[in-house]
Amino acid sequence: MRILVIEDDASVLDYISRGLRESGFTVDQAAEGKEGLFRASAEKYDALVVDRMLPGVDGLTIIRTLRGADNNTPALILSALGEVDDRVKGLKAGGDDYLVKPFAFAELLARIEALLRRKDSSSTVTRLRVADLEMDLLSHKVTRAGKSLNLQPREFRLLEYLMKHAGQVVTRTMLLENVWDYHFDPQTNVIDVHISRLRQKLDKEFDKPLLKTVRGAGYMLDEPEQDFPG
Repeated sequence: MRILVIEDDASVLDYISRGLRESGFTVDQAAEGKEGLFRASAEKYDALVVDRMLPGVDGLTIIRTLRGADNNTPALILSALGEVDDRVKGLKAGGDDYLVKPFAFAELLARIEALLRRKDSSSTVTRLRVADLEMDLLSHKVTRAGKSLNLQPREFRLLEYLMKHAGQVVTRTMLLENVWDYHFDPQTNVIDVHISRLRQKLDKEFDKPLLKTVRGAGYMLDEPEQDFPG
């Protein structure tokens, strides 16, 4: 599960992020409103933790903007403003829950878990497909053209991320943060090694490759180009 925390107080941001990571979540951070709105709009998250008072763009504006763009990612608002009117404004802006500062991390975690449980289970994706490549997220089975592919756990996670972003360029930074949970570049060739192994299993025995290297940018999993009669 991936959480975006938008909080301008560095100590609170670190406190929340550290606790969520220790609880098994992948956490991205934004320290001001414009960055938070950009990340929440451009990337996919399971939940947002949004401070109400932020520099640049305030938390309620972030949530209103997302809702106006049909982005319904569950959002927990954090605020030192705890009056009933303040809570009502937060919920009317599109927030799903409202937690007053100071707070105990145990309560924050419980509220996030409650938001995640509320998500419509009928909308949960359990199968991914790109061209003749299929992935079952429940059984962890992967096939291409009906042939089973034997992937190691990290290769499965890498392919899952690429399939969920099919047709998009995925950068090294995106892979480090979302597949390896590194929030820095360790300057290793770990990505290149895994991409090479995955490409061998994915494309070697097939005429048309799905996994492409975009020089100077990253990688892309995409439908093969169609051949048209001359």
